[in-house]
Amino acid sequence: MRLTVTVMLIMAALSTGLEQAIEPQATDAPSAEIAKNPTAAGPRKIIVGTTLQSFWGAYPGLDARLEQLATLVDETADAAREKYGRGPDLVALPEVAVTGERGGKAVDRSIPYEGKVQEVFAALARKHHCYLIVPLDLLADARTGLCYNACVVVDRKGETAGIYRKMFPAVQSGTDNMEGGMTPGPDAPIFQCDFGKLGVQICFDIEFDQGWEELARKGAELVVWTTQSPQTTHPAARALKYRYYIVSCNWRNNSTIFEPTGKIVAQIRPPQRVLVEEIDLSYVILPWSPQLRNGAALQEKYGDKVGFRYYEDEDCGLFWSNDSQVAIGEMVKSVNVRDWFEEHARLEKLFDEVRRNE
Repeated sequence: MRLTVTVMLIMAALSTGLEQAIEPQATDAPSAEIAKNPTAAGPRKIIVGTTLQSFWGAYPGLDARLEQLATLVDETADAAREKYGRGPDLVALPEVAVTGERGGKAVDRSIPYEGKVQEVFAALARKHHCYLIVPLDLLADARTGLCYNACVVVDRKGETAGIYRKMFPAVQSGTDNMEGGMTPGPDAPIFQCDFGKLGVQICFDIEFDQGWEELARKGAELVVWTTQSPQTTHPAARALKYRYYIVSCNWRNNSTIFEPTGKIVAQIRPPQRVLVEEIDLSYVILPWSPQLRNGAALQEKYGDKVGFRYYEDEDCGLFWSNDSQVAIGEMVKSVNVRDWFEEHARLEKLFDEVRRNE
């Protein structure tokens, strides 16, 4: 939901007892715990698809909404085939796209995933042989009225890979009303996909460190952020800090793909509705060094077998291999350059040793 309340207010609400449902996490986890080293593997190129669509206005009914969303998924798959010659590996839809923005009590607008919704998205996943992120107000228990703002992760076979439940529902200003009675989710699970480790966050989760840190500790390589908030600075900072890709999927203004340097890889704005981009989950981040020459050293040796984006304004670049026989880590070693993860760990150890000897 929209970000309508300050962090102070939501934390005050959580302090009344809801914090017991969420395991406390450190707010500044050591980089050694978060840093990943994906350099040893060969290329892992995937096509991610995200969408940009508002759902304000009168709710058209479930059948019509499912038809709208099926069309959006089809458009995304068609765009991938046109651009890359094959379908997407992952398609994400915006926050609560299935049930829409209707206000009122959560239990009145929440629905189970099982049944018609599951049938439609399972068929779409099989049709396009891709993973789907299906956001909805989820009725978890009709007897008790237990509801979550959730995303169902559907695998390529149409099976349910798991469910992420929003850890931090938005709170109406001046109240303790969490989206009309939504229950905060307990944690941030990792979904082990055939291409790598996937995480999900939802809208107001962007304001809190817990879920993002938990995903980093669990080794997330790609995080989908379904949202109604079009922020870019905040998710860019999270991508930079935790060194994973973030894909935002929005109602308005933009939907964006952020790389682990914090830079924007690709973005769409209205009236565009779908965005597809190929990324490689086996990469290195190389800081500036004289022997790298802003990437020219690798390009001269490997030509188009190496791909990269180097940012002089950030003194670093993201590099990946286009050769299935040579991992990017091997390429980097051949020009005597250290990747960010290795160099950062070395320097942390060096500084710790110096401090101990003071």
